[in-house]
Amino acid sequence: MKLKGEQSNQITTILLYICGFFLFLEWLYPLGDITDTTVGVFVMFAAYCFFLSLFEMKWWLTLSLKGFALIFILNGLYFDVSLVDLQWITIAIEELFYNINVLFSQEWYFLTPMFRSLLFLVLIWLMSYLLHYWFVQMKHIFLFILLTFFYVTIIDTFTVYDGAFSVVRTFIISFVALGIANLGKEMDKGSVRITIKNSVVYWLVPLIGFVLFSTMIGYAAPKLDPQWPDPVPFIQSAAENAGYGSGPVQKVGYGENDSQLGGSFIQDDTPVFEATAEEDHYWRIETKDVYTGKGWEVSLDSTEMELPNGMIPFATFSTNVELEDLEAEIEFVGGESLPKLVYPYGANQVTIENGYDIFHDVSMESVFMKENGEDVEPNQYQIQYNHPSYDIDVLKEDDGDDGEAIQARYTQLPDVLPERVEELAEEITNSQETRYDKAKAIERYFSSNDYQYQTSDVPVPGDGEDYVDQFLFDTKVGYCDNFSTSMVVLLRSLDIPARWVKGFTGGEITDTLDDDKRIYEVKNSNAHSWVEVYFPETGWVPFEPTQGFTNLSDFHVELEENNESEQDLEAPENNIQEPPESESEVPEEEDDTQATGSSTNDNGFTINPWYMWIGIAVLVLIIAIILYNKRHHLKVRMIQAKLEKQQDTASFQDAYLYLITLLKKQGYQRHPDQTLREFAKEIDFNLSSQDMGELTRHYERTIYSGNHSLRIQELTQLWKNLINRIMG
Repeated sequence: MKLKGEQSNQITTILLYICGFFLFLEWLYPLGDITDTTVGVFVMFAAYCFFLSLFEMKWWLTLSLKGFALIFILNGLYFDVSLVDLQWITIAIEELFYNINVLFSQEWYFLTPMFRSLLFLVLIWLMSYLLHYWFVQMKHIFLFILLTFFYVTIIDTFTVYDGAFSVVRTFIISFVALGIANLGKEMDKGSVRITIKNSVVYWLVPLIGFVLFSTMIGYAAPKLDPQWPDPVPFIQSAAENAGYGSGPVQKVGYGENDSQLGGSFIQDDTPVFEATAEEDHYWRIETKDVYTGKGWEVSLDSTEMELPNGMIPFATFSTNVELEDLEAEIEFVGGESLPKLVYPYGANQVTIENGYDIFHDVSMESVFMKENGEDVEPNQYQIQYNHPSYDIDVLKEDDGDDGEAIQARYTQLPDVLPERVEELAEEITNSQETRYDKAKAIERYFSSNDYQYQTSDVPVPGDGEDYVDQFLFDTKVGYCDNFSTSMVVLLRSLDIPARWVKGFTGGEITDTLDDDKRIYEVKNSNAHSWVEVYFPETGWVPFEPTQGFTNLSDFHVELEENNESEQDLEAPENNIQEPPESESEVPEEEDDTQATGSSTNDNGFTINPWYMWIGIAVLVLIIAIILYNKRHHLKVRMIQAKLEKQQDTASFQDAYLYLITLLKKQGYQRHPDQTLREFAKEIDFNLSSQDMGELTRHYERTIYSGNHSLRIQELTQLWKNLINRIMG
């Protein structure tokens, strides 16, 4: 029996309107999680309104039925008297007029709960009409579907509501609704005629099957990690004026309060300043010396000393360090500024055209400016400095007397520091003799013992918990503050003077000038902390324990005196010992070979040689498959061994090119019009690292400038870190 066109349309209308109702429910479900609303009552009222709208009854009858339901719900929610009791009706009317006055006076906060519920019920009532018009009469449903997706994803992002399953449900309902809507349009045109049997077998089943299949594919398919940070912590941080090192949710950048370290932060790639300089190095701001168990403070009272002609009196190193006279220019961008100056190691004079007075804070070795006694934040200034290069041979022999003042101030530790911290420091350095070797051993320790650089889900130590102890033994996840503070504490527990330093890393090269100077763009995300270790004959020497970061200071050895000292240029190595390969000793058995070609065991069981050959073939095939699947791992080991053995430019170039190949196989395709530097920036963004940019910069040096003086061991570690991220 054929369905008439009117009956066919009725079926699609009912199905389509049901889809609209379930989509509308996705707007109601989050209310139970993000407000104190009882969702069940409103869901039932929505079902009731949609049910009445579906049958398109007389307007006065629909109005009466929905109005009665609305009054019934309000009476049940807010009044304990019977529905027919006139007392509650009088109170409700008085409250209605009160809320109307509140509306006109725009004092929204004073609206009563009953009136808010009334407005929400009326809204549901109107939505039942609106969706009936969109879905049934116009069959224009795409806009509402799109709005539903926007609504669910925004609620999921900015509230506690978990919209994962809501998005899946919306996807399924939307596909079914779109299929029904398109079929209904074709039926209206008369181009499609269906029977009851065909509507199920040839239309409804394939549609639902296709939707379910698409849903399964979408659920099982690999998904990209988030391509940008969660905006909620950033908004909360900005609203609360949170800064670097202050609070459980922070925005990365420079901040002055370091008394409570820990907690997660989100990246902020806002440019802060541009530095024009010849060398890539740390931009130092200040140092702190008192570790409290929770963070860092300063032992000395703040002492301001004016610097005539901008001459900086303090030096972090002695005069026997090899120096190079350089200058740099700092210019802040985008309205950004800092309360203290950033300066490179060896800074000796600051020049500024505005004529500001330049001061020095003795307690923290920070520099700042004033005008008429008020602090100012300059937009631009120049710095002359003596760029140091530390002799590793000298550092190895530099184990003299520190002096009482240095020992007292820079070996301070809290009395309640857990003993296992000191025991760990002894364990790490028990095979080392010199101060330099002990510092390097601790610096390398974090790269070889399952510590992870992580900016999210980083805990704040609670009462009775030590910040360093928690990181070293419990969490083993954190960012630069965790690594640098832990190294200082481990060194101090060995009575080696060390201090905590903060500032910025070198930034990203954006341009190269004719005079060999480069322009570095330094962002909030370059805010960093590191370690300085004291050597009596040398001074304060920077160390970099943070996993994935490279020490930006220069070190050298006198190769003429000791060619073997080249090994001292190593960056932190991965000291994880590979488990020895198991050697299975298979005892040789002398089997009697029968004349038939079969082999017989002691029990007289005959083994057909064909089975043996098949077994061998299967074994070879399995081994071949394993080797094929592990081919990239084997190739990585070969290249790594070559790098560590030869330590030359050619080996580094081969390793870099294979890294590009491996990235391509993992889906990171370099576009033909994309430079290596742009590609490296994209990779670092996707992998949340800085390793690719550093490797690319050194690779370009070897290719274009012919510079072959590379710190191969440091680059090898960066290469291994990046390989582990890609293949992990």
